[in-house]
Amino acid sequence: MKAICLSDIHGNDVKYRKLCGYIKQTLPDAVFIAGDVLPNYYVTDPRDFINDTLKSLLSELKDELSENYPDIFLITGNDDAAISCEHLRYLELKGLIHFANKMVTNQKGYTVLGYPYVPPTPFLLKDWEKYDVSRYLPRDTVSPEDGIRTVNVPANIIKYTTIKDDLAELSEDVKDFSKTICLFHSPPCETNLDKIYGNSINGDKEILSVGSYAIRKFIEKKQPLLTIHGHIHESTDITGKWQDKIGSTLCFNAANSGSELAIIEFDSSSAGNAVRIMI
Repeated sequence: MKAICLSDIHGNDVKYRKLCGYIKQTLPDAVFIAGDVLPNYYVTDPRDFINDTLKSLLSELKDELSENYPDIFLITGNDDAAISCEHLRYLELKGLIHFANKMVTNQKGYTVLGYPYVPPTPFLLKDWEKYDVSRYLPRDTVSPEDGIRTVNVPANIIKYTTIKDDLAELSEDVKDFSKTICLFHSPPCETNLDKIYGNSINGDKEILSVGSYAIRKFIEKKQPLLTIHGHIHESTDITGKWQDKIGSTLCFNAANSGSELAIIEFDSSSAGNAVRIMI
């Protein structure tokens, strides 16, 4: 399978147009988008963007490519308002995307597991945040029980469910992890994919790891073929690397901190030969 992946477009119209142009040029079999796909909820209504821009661009692309239109797998990220999910599902009903949030999708020859949640962050929108492996709250972050949500979630679900529990439940639907591509918004902790600049307790500048411990342990145990991540835009700038390896599993950071669109191009039979292209 010839595929591309990317992440954290944040509703940037120019980047979406670049993506559609690249798909027309290269005709991948599949496209994986690892979250933060919509405009900032505080600035503009993301539902309007889905209906007026995203639907239009993808419909035009599908009409032009016909049978060459790729399978587009998409999850949300922590900056995407959950009120938009019904509109993303409409795109799925129209055959434009596979909305992969907390889903296991079996395709011909491979499986896709999609998971949008991230551990607690300092940001206020909490639609796609959960405690990681316990109710531990990292320093300078806001609890998933606080902040704001655009859809109602029962308080006991917010308080007691974890990323670890979700992944254990999702994994029950996967028959063969050696043929599974995992699409996560959060990166695994302590990798090249989860680094940010921060401050120590003493106020000194330091590099911090802010990825998910639960996702790392999941990868270590299940060893999927490939995992694709976003969320931490600057990690590649800090580490100089956009990929890592956990056991035999390759892990890609599909996000980018610059104004260019970063696309990772790979073949599922030889993912180690993947290349990162800036357009």
